[in-house]
Amino acid sequence: MAKTSIVKVLEHCKISPPPLSDPNLTLPLTFFDIPWLFFSPSQPLFFYDYHFSTSHFLSTTLPTLKQSLSLTLQHFFPFAGNLVLSSHTNEKPKIVCTEFDFVSLTVAESDGDFTHLTGNHPRDVTEFHSLVPDLKTSSVRVNEALPLFAVKVTIFSTFGLCIGLAYHHVVADGRTFNNFIKTWASFCKDSCFLMKSFPSYDRNVIVDRNGLGEIFWKEWFKRKEMVIGSETEIDLPEMARATFVVSLNDMDSIKKWIIAQCKKRNWAQPVHLSPYVLTCSFVWVCLIKSFIQDSNEKCLDEDPSFFGFNAGGLSRLDYSVPAPYFGNCIGFGRSMTRVGELLGEDGIIIAANLLGNTIKKLDKSMFEGAEKWISDWEVLFGSYLHVMVCGSPKVDLYKTDFGWGRPKKIEEISIEKKKAVSLTESRDFEGGIEVGIALPKSQMDAFNFLFNQGLKVLP
Repeated sequence: MAKTSIVKVLEHCKISPPPLSDPNLTLPLTFFDIPWLFFSPSQPLFFYDYHFSTSHFLSTTLPTLKQSLSLTLQHFFPFAGNLVLSSHTNEKPKIVCTEFDFVSLTVAESDGDFTHLTGNHPRDVTEFHSLVPDLKTSSVRVNEALPLFAVKVTIFSTFGLCIGLAYHHVVADGRTFNNFIKTWASFCKDSCFLMKSFPSYDRNVIVDRNGLGEIFWKEWFKRKEMVIGSETEIDLPEMARATFVVSLNDMDSIKKWIIAQCKKRNWAQPVHLSPYVLTCSFVWVCLIKSFIQDSNEKCLDEDPSFFGFNAGGLSRLDYSVPAPYFGNCIGFGRSMTRVGELLGEDGIIIAANLLGNTIKKLDKSMFEGAEKWISDWEVLFGSYLHVMVCGSPKVDLYKTDFGWGRPKKIEEISIEKKKAVSLTESRDFEGGIEVGIALPKSQMDAFNFLFNQGLKVLP
């Protein structure tokens, strides 16, 4: 049962870029941006140890947070902009930035248990909902502008602080968001911080050689309901979220087991046994097994199971895109197999083969089959045995220091509705990966057992 905590809103305010910034700009959506119109917002929470009183926070820290956010928006102004939708069939959504733009900032105080919330153990998902800022996801009026980003800062009486964020992925991928949040943290920590590079807004650097923009726009106009985010939402009461850490030693054990089993069977070993593939393969198998053990629904061995993930595009394109480019530049990877194959004794090997081959295919030609990105992911979201990955362990979010040290914990709240897992670099184990999962409590118990027992029996 969720522990009851009292959250009191102390302030609502609007943070704008500094006066005379004059960021008047309209950004068209590229073919990399359009698919994200079908996804609901990302909702990361950054928890920090903060050993000061509420009065000190309000008088000293909060003004610095506001000022540094304003300075950051001067350079990353689309985060303060809006997505403008139209009811006209041929008028495409666009990001509009004006001198009147702002980011909604909510300040709150909580008597919740900070230590409990920042643990890895299972916790009721509802305990986190009051820490997430509100961000509108639907438009009921023609040409209504939808804000793209919101912030909620909550101070805990048990000496902790949470910076809760919500942003529509259509405005930025994880790389761009990481540049934004690191810049904000740097300005907050040091008001004299000098940026080494500034965001680039030149959309002409994205070259659409395959006509994907028009294909994706047709998919959007065919499905649009003036709603941002259409992936299947799940209604599962009594859900818990927990974090599972896969260390370098764990990855090495999984890799050794895969290689040993392949030699034993005289099989060729998977072509790509990276830390990402090893972690995802193990988690995929544990998740499907935990679902089968916990579910009352009959599942056939021939039923499909999908695994979806994002793939960075900057290194996979055959042309150059500036590293500070502001926007999305990622592709989509999707692997599929039959449930029976994952449940067998070679399930991890099969999963590693599939994921590794998909990554290699993206490395070779990221746009092969890209015309089906939206329709393929619609199939994925419609399957009850799918897994989707949010985030990346390569982004180093645990280096986001606002002046109070590294985050105590990072949680991605949106995985609850996306039926996804979040991946972040480990805070405490060099090279390790934190896997965030939200499941019905009974399935969480099954997953916890399978995950820990599975690592124990590996070499």
